[in-house]
Parts: sequence; structure tokens; C-alpha cells
Amino acid sequence: MNFLDILLIAVGLSMDAFAVSVGKGMAVPRANWRNALCVGIWFGGFQGLMPIIGFMLVSIFSNIPAIGNAISRTDHWIAFLMLALIGGNMIKEALSSKEEQFDDSFAARAMAVLAVATSIDALATGVSFACLDKCATLTDALMSDIWLNAGIIALTTFAFSAVGLLIGNVVGRRFHKGAEIFGGVVLISIGLKILLEHLLA
Repeated sequence: MNFLDILLIAVGLSMDAFAVSVGKGMAVPRANWRNALCVGIWFGGFQGLMPIIGFMLVSIFSNIPAIGNAISRTDHWIAFLMLALIGGNMIKEALSSKEEQFDDSFAARAMAVLAVATSIDALATGVSFACLDKCATLTDALMSDIWLNAGIIALTTFAFSAVGLLIGNVVGRRFHKGAEIFGGVVLISIGLKILLEHLLA
């Protein structure tokens, strides 16, 4: 994948955190830059950490010959299915009639729960990165581009989350569902691009 692909994936993944940040902003009487920095660090930090965890897990298990061979044969399908499922779930949640409720707490316990919930998709994306990277050992994984990719995802999510909180505090609900739909479409599109590149190669 090239830089543009990674950036689009980062934007797609960050839309979930953006949507939650908008909701959080709606629950806060008056948001300030400290609040924006708080959600940016929590959401960006977890979004950057989860792909690394997913990537390392696949790198470790790929050292088992049977698993490594299976991954090498199906890597593009795994990447496509992971991104398509993540994107489809984001669109499904956005189109649901159920309204999410947010409190105005920025305490560590409240933020950690939201950060983990919005970054599970990034864990699966890390798995897809490992399948495409084809790293054979954990040493190769440590030298991989995953660190750069995770950094791009973290910084992108940080920016969208911080801005999302402030937008939600001022504007309200109009950006909430649209952001999740947009993110879902982007992730599905990238997954389809990966699959077609391998099938048509």
C-alpha cells in the first residue's frame, strides 16, 4: 500500500472516533482546548496502538509453518474481508435508529472505555497490514512500516477527535452519522482496491 492508501485508511478509521467525539462534545456544556487535547490523546493513542498489536500477533503466529502458509495464500482476501467488515459495520451503526448517549466526564475510566471501543477496528486493520506485509519473523515485523502506519493513524485520529469534540459542542448532531458512513465507505473501497490489485496482477 502507498502513502495515500494508508492516509485514507487512517481517515476511515478515525471517523468512528470523530463521531464519538462529536457526541461527547454535545454532552459537554462548554468544551475547551484541554478537553479537545484529552480526547485526541486517548483516541489517537489507542488507534495507533491497536494496529501494532494486531500486526505483532499475526507476525508471531505466522512463524508456525501451517499458519504462515495459509496466510500467504489468502492474505489479500483477509485484508479485503477485514476492511469490508469494519466499513460495513460502521455504515450499519450509522444507519441504525438507536441514538448513542454520552456523558460529560473526561475521567480516565470514562475515556478508556470509549478509546478501546473506538479502536477495536484498528486492531483488525493491523491484522490486514500484517497479511499484506508478509513479514516472516517478529524481527521483520519490528523493522516493518507498521510503526509509520500506526503513527499516521494515531495523528489523524488525534486531529479528527479533537476537532470533532469542538464541532459537537458548537454544531450538534448533523456530522455524527455522516462521518461514520463516510468512514465505512472509505474502508470498504480500500479493501476492494487491495483485492482487485492482487486478483488482476
